[in-house]
Amino acid sequence: MTDLPVECFIIQRLQEGGWRVIHRRADLTDLPIADFVSYRDAEEWVNWKSGTPRTNPYVTANEIFSQPRLVEIAIEPKSKADAEKLGIALAKLGAEDAAFGMSIDPESRQIILKGVSELHLDAKLETLGRTYDIDPTVGALQVAFRERITRPAEAEYIYKKQSGGTGRFAAVKLRVEPNEPGKGYRFESRIADSTVPKEFIPGIEKGIESVLSSGVVAGFPVIDIKVELIDGKYHDTDSSALAFEIAARAALRDALQKAESVLLEPIMRVEVVTPEDCIGSILGDLNLRRGRLQGQDTRGNFAVINAMVPLMNMFGCVNDLRAMSQGRATFTMQFDHYAPAPPPEHDPPFRPAMGMRA
Repeated sequence: MTDLPVECFIIQRLQEGGWRVIHRRADLTDLPIADFVSYRDAEEWVNWKSGTPRTNPYVTANEIFSQPRLVEIAIEPKSKADAEKLGIALAKLGAEDAAFGMSIDPESRQIILKGVSELHLDAKLETLGRTYDIDPTVGALQVAFRERITRPAEAEYIYKKQSGGTGRFAAVKLRVEPNEPGKGYRFESRIADSTVPKEFIPGIEKGIESVLSSGVVAGFPVIDIKVELIDGKYHDTDSSALAFEIAARAALRDALQKAESVLLEPIMRVEVVTPEDCIGSILGDLNLRRGRLQGQDTRGNFAVINAMVPLMNMFGCVNDLRAMSQGRATFTMQFDHYAPAPPPEHDPPFRPAMGMRA
């Protein structure tokens, strides 16, 4: 392990999901034997097992942190003292685990914790109590839905304000189209500097990104989208980066509506290992959870059921599975893909997606 680079982070995979920083030091010879990943220059990752590098040791940061934050929970401190401690504690937890995140809800001002699984967030809440002596008020666990457009669209907005003295002016025309699944957001300007000076482009990008963080369907982030700046106008004295930011926000909201945005839910690949006498009950339960059977197999004296199930319908599955099998069945699940969520009227056994936001 002496050939590991100087100044690297050592990240250990957590059992409940996510990663934890172990060391940042040059001398790594005293590290325990374990599966871990070293971080170098924010770009290259080296995967080691029992001190031996993989045949192909280099992977990208996106591959390491490919686990999306699928669940959210709202918390509120119970006192001013807790509020001060909570900010420090969450900053430390976020620094230790790149799969854990937080944000402030712009409307409720609640703190929203984000993680890869229910167990992942449970572990963070337990750490807040055990390590930092913080017991916040905790809301219901929510699914991290996403939004995506279904077709190309264009929209234009002219922002003009004149109230004496210098006014405000910006005109922006945007084109949006779906990006390939998993490719994320891409912005491109197709206009000349004479149409909109380049110093105003960052303002346009800022406006676009603010809208993409909270879409037009239900306020969830928009994924896999291409946004092109295809036209615009400016005024020599009245235009500013802020004016173009405002115009870009309005134009993009209009474009997202025209592009027929839809709500997406995370779909999990679920494997259930169960005694054969419980197969019927478990298949029926998976069907009620909108599961799609992918196949069955055997493993020793047990049956193995593979299915695709929406994450929002997996809440409470642990207790139900235990009851159906008298504690003999187990299941694992991992994120597979996002898919359009059905309208509430097509899914009566479960809560509508719009009601899942914290």
